[in-house]
Amino acid sequence: MSRGDLTDAQWERLEAVLPLIPKMGRPPRDRRQVFDGIWWRARTGSPWRDLPERYGPWETAYAVFRRWQIDETWARVLKKLQVKADADGIIEWEVSVDSTVCRAHQHAAGARKRGLTIQAGRVRMASRPSRNDHGLGRSRGGLTTKIHLAVDASFHVLAAVITAGQRGDAPAFVQVMERIRVPRVSGGRPRTRPEHVLADRAYSSRQIRSYLRKRGIAHTIPEKRDQAGHRLRRGSAGGRPPGFDREMYKRRHKVECRIGLLKQARGVATRYDKLAVRYESTVQLTLIRQTL
Repeated sequence: MSRGDLTDAQWERLEAVLPLIPKMGRPPRDRRQVFDGIWWRARTGSPWRDLPERYGPWETAYAVFRRWQIDETWARVLKKLQVKADADGIIEWEVSVDSTVCRAHQHAAGARKRGLTIQAGRVRMASRPSRNDHGLGRSRGGLTTKIHLAVDASFHVLAAVITAGQRGDAPAFVQVMERIRVPRVSGGRPRTRPEHVLADRAYSSRQIRSYLRKRGIAHTIPEKRDQAGHRLRRGSAGGRPPGFDREMYKRRHKVECRIGLLKQARGVATRYDKLAVRYESTVQLTLIRQTL
């Protein structure tokens, strides 16, 4: 076993949530070896062709990574791990929301528009459609991608959204909250509503506060200075200031710590994937590996 590979205990936990091996067709390669190879690429940020020989052919590792991205196996495996953590009482429903910007490598640019593609004289449907911008944009740091995260108090990532680097935090807030969906082992409706939400000033807006109040979610979000000044200038018409618990707000550091842990994977800290759906799968793979 090489550094970074799964231990026997970790593989036992992962194997329990992987899809069943099909009974027909060619027997697949050792899935533990393939997973270690895929994780090696995400951990180091190296090209697929530089995969060490101990992990088998790089074509096999890439084919499995791509196939599981297309059929959303990575997302389902991550969801199963969340369900198990929630059933064990590990997930704490005090959620912190924030985002982080990741620099995109020059190899991440140049992807084609998604849609119908013609290969070898036949029309082939592209995999899961990706946005025209492929989650890439130009900000002060150059070509960048932004990851929006919802992290609970036990450092579990409950939702992740990929956008272009220049996109603001507030417009993606509702999308992040809508992706929080943890099914229950006993059946019934999935858990979708946190007990409390923590966020910084970037999320201080009437729309976000109204959205949280309608869903009955308590929140701790500091008010921006210009918003406070505008409210004071309006006098009684400006309304009361939003409640803010400074001690509660200190707990928001957990999302910052989780972002730092996520970026320990160099394939996440620097984006090398051309497609947003591929990069999202790399993020999901990293979350799976760090959850085991």
